[in-house]
Amino acid sequence: MAGRSLYLIDGSSYLFRAYHALPPLTNSEGIPTGAVYGFTNMLLKIIRDERPEAIVVVFDSAGPTERHEQYADYKANREQMPDDLSRQIPYIHRVVEAMRIPLLMQQGQEADDLIGSL
Repeated sequence: MAGRSLYLIDGSSYLFRAYHALPPLTNSEGIPTGAVYGFTNMLLKIIRDERPEAIVVVFDSAGPTERHEQYADYKANREQMPDDLSRQIPYIHRVVEAMRIPLLMQQGQEADDLIGSL
């Protein structure tokens, strides 16, 4: 199977990277768009440069995960996700779906754990 490739993308990690890499951007209605723009460009770059045969984008589920159940203080010192980032997540999901890329998310799981189980 030489030359075949499957890319499993941690979408949650990418959206944070995109959010922090760019200055705040908004559309004409004041809706934040910087993470959407950055995420989309990162995904297009992978597709263009690496030309994977298949690609899947995996996101953290909302709310507590199995890790929180195992360790009550898991991410206890981490700040809440900024509101202007959380507002962009549905748009990022729509971008992935519009590109006809499978999007995986499982209740109670983080993206990296889900990727590790695949």
